[in-house]
Amino acid sequence: MKEYPKPKLVPVPTTNIIPERDIGKSPILECRHLGIDFGGLTAVGDFNMAIGRTEIAGLIGPNGAGKTTVFNLLTKVYQPTRGTILLDGQDTHSMTTAQVSRAGIARTFQNIRLFNKLSVADNVKVGLHNQVEYPLWDGLFRLPRYWRQERVAQERAMELLSIFDMEGVANTPAGSLPYGAQRRLEIVRALATGPSLLLLDEPAAGMNPSETAELMDNIVKIRDTFGIAIMLIEHDMNLVMNICEGICVLNFGQIIAKGTPEEIQADPAVIEAYLGKRKEA
Repeated sequence: MKEYPKPKLVPVPTTNIIPERDIGKSPILECRHLGIDFGGLTAVGDFNMAIGRTEIAGLIGPNGAGKTTVFNLLTKVYQPTRGTILLDGQDTHSMTTAQVSRAGIARTFQNIRLFNKLSVADNVKVGLHNQVEYPLWDGLFRLPRYWRQERVAQERAMELLSIFDMEGVANTPAGSLPYGAQRRLEIVRALATGPSLLLLDEPAAGMNPSETAELMDNIVKIRDTFGIAIMLIEHDMNLVMNICEGICVLNFGQIIAKGTPEEIQADPAVIEAYLGKRKEA
């Protein structure tokens, strides 16, 4: 198994840790006492976490722990009941989902959400919508400025597809791609928005071991190429423990552990959450 270098994690204000290389720069994301209730049920409570500007972070926990709910809070699919989300130091309290996307958060989903009948390249160009600059009339009447912008968008789409060696399927309908390729396309489309923080919700779901190994390489490549932070939810512990630098563990909506992969693997509370408590003889 390929070894990925792990930085030293150091404390930052509150109870958070980030990679040592990101010290001196404010975290790209900081959650303070974040929580949401549905009726009388607390789905996520007192969630505190910081992500360094170039960190690959993991959010793990048993099924139903509240992981996707956290992603929905960060992207404003849900509005928090309490707490604060700071994105690059900016409070996102009054932002909509679209505004958070423009501010720098992009995500993928557990269930793939592509435009199946559009080509692979056109799916990526959908993600470039924030960067298209031409008046409505130019688009309606296909004026020269429209074609110039389309040419730029096509070139950018091909550049992004090259990350996953997908240029050869640029004109293929997205819905006809194999499952693993659709997963990769969704990541490329998210990158097209120009994020500073990329949220990946179970990116390795449905992938075979060789595809997962390639995905790990590509996640690290994305972080290094774009200089962004990546936070992922994943049940494949081999992937998590190999590429994540800081890991946060949720159980029943509450953080039960934070630390390095080595610390998380040895934490009794994490072991109990996943395997259950040993009965006394």
